[in-house]
Amino acid sequence: MASSTPLIMRIMALSINTAKRAGGIIRDVLKQGDLGIVDKGMNDPQTEADRSAQRCIIASLAKKFPSIQIIGEEGGSDLNVCADWLVGELDEAFLKQNCPTDWQHAQPEDFVIWVDPLDGTAEYTQGHVEHVTVLIGIAIKNSAVGGIIHQPFYKQSSGELGRTIWGLKGLGTGGFTSVKPPAGEFIITTTRSHSNALHQRAVDVFNASKVLKVGGAGFKVLQLLEGKAHAYVFATPGCKKWDTCAPEAVLEANGGTLTNINGEHYEYNADVEHVNRRGVLASSGDNHTELVEKIPIEVRQAVGTV
Repeated sequence: MASSTPLIMRIMALSINTAKRAGGIIRDVLKQGDLGIVDKGMNDPQTEADRSAQRCIIASLAKKFPSIQIIGEEGGSDLNVCADWLVGELDEAFLKQNCPTDWQHAQPEDFVIWVDPLDGTAEYTQGHVEHVTVLIGIAIKNSAVGGIIHQPFYKQSSGELGRTIWGLKGLGTGGFTSVKPPAGEFIITTTRSHSNALHQRAVDVFNASKVLKVGGAGFKVLQLLEGKAHAYVFATPGCKKWDTCAPEAVLEANGGTLTNINGEHYEYNADVEHVNRRGVLASSGDNHTELVEKIPIEVRQAVGTV
């Protein structure tokens, strides 16, 4: 692809194909049966699928874009990968899109790529594979701008496994059909495994008609994109920048909003703290400020300080 194509478009196009390949690796590890689980902390396992998928993603992106900062959940990786894991082809369908004016001249030093090679690892080890996503988030000058959410175990109508969703602010989204959530209800999606008293209080104030407890930030945002929930509430510092960069970009490219529970966007430069200490609040509509204001001020002040 000619170097005249804006850098953001080339990064997105390679990330789409790389996420698909990582999804294949994740399915292969599960099929082989030995997950190689390592415990990184409470409710925080790591598997061979996490490690191998990250090697695939970072090696592929680093080879094509060697001067761009890439941060992966699993830390430093051996980038000497087999040829079958090295993705070099860009998604041609994506490249036919017009690059938004705001990003046309972004330079390598403006970018940080945040990689969660397997979001929903606990669910993966427990057999809830529909919750698993591969997340590649692209930040420009501190803001989440582009993202890929790949579902390795999504079953297409043809029977084929895998679905890849992308979003780029100023361009829109692809890979799925956006659906508005049901009117006359208020449905929340939230954590399966990282709740505490403060978080529960934040959820309770909404008097939701239904609360969906699912794994992974990527899968929670998919609940909003597909109209299964109105809001994603997570009032505890349990997730990281690689969990939210891609989902934020995709959701906001689709007209939604993702912030901390005080309504402030997270920063995504290379030097920021990785932990999202102020939790997550995401919405699919234009009422985000109202949702922030519903959470008691004392809860918003306490989250991230205890």
